[in-house]
Amino acid sequence: MNPTLPREALFEAGELALALPVCDHYSGVEARMKKSLDLQAEMAGPGGPLFDVTLDNEDGAPVGGELEHAHLIAELLGSAANRHGRVGVRLLAVDHPRFADVAATVLQAAKTPAYLMIPKPRGLADLQQAVARVDAAGGAAVPLHALIETHGALREVDALAAHPRIESLSFGLMDFVSAHRGAIPQSAMGGAGQFDHPLVVRAKLEIAAACHAWAKTPSHCVFTEFKDTQALQAAAQMACQLLGYTRMWSIHPSQIRPIVEAFSPTVAELDQALEIITAAQAAQWAPIRHADTLHDRASYRYFWHVIERAHRSALGAGIPADLQSAWFGTASAGPAPT
Repeated sequence: MNPTLPREALFEAGELALALPVCDHYSGVEARMKKSLDLQAEMAGPGGPLFDVTLDNEDGAPVGGELEHAHLIAELLGSAANRHGRVGVRLLAVDHPRFADVAATVLQAAKTPAYLMIPKPRGLADLQQAVARVDAAGGAAVPLHALIETHGALREVDALAAHPRIESLSFGLMDFVSAHRGAIPQSAMGGAGQFDHPLVVRAKLEIAAACHAWAKTPSHCVFTEFKDTQALQAAAQMACQLLGYTRMWSIHPSQIRPIVEAFSPTVAELDQALEIITAAQAAQWAPIRHADTLHDRASYRYFWHVIERAHRSALGAGIPADLQSAWFGTASAGPAPT
């Protein structure tokens, strides 16, 4: 342990969620999957890729062609286009007859998936069954993500977040709305209306709270109006600033940059955080005074999260190279953003 490093000085073991990219981009059609991998490489920042790519073997696969689609995904996982190793796979629901075959196929790829997404668990028992089958297929070391899109999963969301194999929970908005048998209007199924309906907002808050309680990453659902950039930006800001999400799905390349920007701190927020953390580090984490405000370890933890968020975004170039090297083991070659 190095007590001079913020992550080790300010947090106990298990308190910090794994630092995942703030955007999770879904793609299932072959041409779009290839384009997504190319775009991921083009948009990489000083802290690595700005977004993850999830290759979709559930909704992306034709009915009856799930195994053939899994072979295509395995080929893409092992290809040179997977340059950063941040490519995951959405599997089939655990009760699907091809679940085990699809899991085994993608796990046999030349490069291991960064994570596997488990859709439609009805509760902890389904997750445990998926874990057993993934492990039997050779995926015991692969992190798992899960979609909360059923009544049972929401009822047991704390237990799902607590599971040691879970890295992130996502909200499956459209299936969740459909599960209410028409009681939630269609307006809440993907656009701005999803932030107005109490049952939907309740579900989002419970997922976020459970994830933060267990140091897991809450990932916000899709925003289907992908051509309305202004509405998407507002939705991403609400997810981040009001609902406590630290990651969000993208379903179209045009959504990626607005999501990354919405989940990134501002230049002013990063500058303030850098000043406070460097001063605190120099004071060996004792209380300090900054701009006539007292700060101690509680606020240091907050400002460290700001720096980590910046490091995972295009704003990471604004962190001085010596601090990037000391804190993250990397250094940016690019100029600070303006």
